[in-house]
Amino acid sequence: MQDVLAMTYYWLKAGHIIFMVFWLAGLFMLPRQMIYLHRAAAASDEVGLWEKRIRLLRQVILTPSLIVVWILGVLLAFAIGAWDEGWLHAKLVFVLLLTGFHGYMVAQSKKMAAGERPLTEKQLRIWGEFPGVALAIIVILVVVKPF
Repeated sequence: MQDVLAMTYYWLKAGHIIFMVFWLAGLFMLPRQMIYLHRAAAASDEVGLWEKRIRLLRQVILTPSLIVVWILGVLLAFAIGAWDEGWLHAKLVFVLLLTGFHGYMVAQSKKMAAGERPLTEKQLRIWGEFPGVALAIIVILVVVKPF
């Protein structure tokens, strides 16, 4: 099986990068859209519009991209035999943190769609920075392979 994966390595890598970009773009957008929902007047048409946009972002971009990123990432690790590499372990920690962030923000967005406001605008802005920091660390780990 590893020979087959090695032959398709570049396709796996390209797909992993493409869907990682989709996933991270969604993670950058979600807190911003939640800020707009937070500002909308209760029971207004604007609330319904932002709720729909957030739901579509989750269903069309975020969750499918998360699944594909994980599948292709695991296949890539097998293809290059990287399971014993320190940089991969560190990368996985940050990918797990991003996955947890994804789940947390989806849960918060569903609460907001139900009329709750569990996070302040300031908290949403702060959380909105997390994907960028994690992305920078992951890219350094993958490109530089410091350990």
